[in-house]
Amino acid sequence: MNVRAAVCPRHGPPEVVRVEERAVAAAGPGQIGVRVAVAAVNFPDVLLVAGSYQVSMPTPFVPGSEFGGIVDEIGPQTSGFAIGDRVTGTGMFGAFAERVVVDAASLALIPQEVDLQAAAAFGVAHRTAYHTLRSAARLSAGDELVVLGAGGGVGLAAVQLGVALGAHVTAVASSPEKLEAAGHYGAARLINYTTDHLRSALRSALPDGADIVIDPVGGDLSEPALRSLGRGGRFVTVGFASGTIPRIPLNLLLIKGVQVLGFQFQDVPPDEFTRNEQELHELLTTGRVKPHVGAIFSLDNTAAALRHVADGRAIGKVLIDLS
Repeated sequence: MNVRAAVCPRHGPPEVVRVEERAVAAAGPGQIGVRVAVAAVNFPDVLLVAGSYQVSMPTPFVPGSEFGGIVDEIGPQTSGFAIGDRVTGTGMFGAFAERVVVDAASLALIPQEVDLQAAAAFGVAHRTAYHTLRSAARLSAGDELVVLGAGGGVGLAAVQLGVALGAHVTAVASSPEKLEAAGHYGAARLINYTTDHLRSALRSALPDGADIVIDPVGGDLSEPALRSLGRGGRFVTVGFASGTIPRIPLNLLLIKGVQVLGFQFQDVPPDEFTRNEQELHELLTTGRVKPHVGAIFSLDNTAAALRHVADGRAIGKVLIDLS
């Protein structure tokens, strides 16, 4: 079967991605065919296209790591799904296509209370943010939480989820529009680092220091945010959307008695992983947390969607509508 898909023919900027017809094989044993309705764009998609991600993807390939759609084929020896089921899936690549064939183990049924757009926008950013807050940062109700890049996918999710967990959130972002979104989802303090001196602004906002900093950005923001921590605080790095890996003066750790941690899913203990997933599922299905969709593009405009994310203009999640 041939379907339309966004293809990265060679590594480069988002503009190398083009839409073309591409064959999709039939579902094999343990596999499911899904008609994709919506896909979400994440910053690692940009890095994979550029060839600068921590894992290299041989070209040509179909980018896209997150999607929601309808089951239209069930491979042999495959159980747990039926034709017509609404499902969501995540993976390293392949989502920016009208149809995908994936391992059944990579799919999850979408709860009846959740629409396809929300399901597709929820997986990567909100799961990253929630596991970071619960298992890396060890956030408790009442903690002072600083979120860098608070307008982006992971950042805005961390704002939403931090508020839901009872933290007092200080949002740091690059534009009034991003800060407006963070404020809408409950951030108590808003700091524009392009107009305010970040170290001074954080000291003024948090005279007793922050308990936790979540950093999906890196670059020049990391050190002043680390300095904002109170004694015994936790700084968790999630990624480097700025494109620059910061150098941290280790004397700060010694003087302030703080911890610097890195988050990866495989480091979450199995029992905590199950607990986090159950709690996050409840937040989504009860409507306490819903992804913020800042922009929607068509499949033909996939390159523009990737550029939107690459340039840091995304507020919340960026989607590609294939319905």
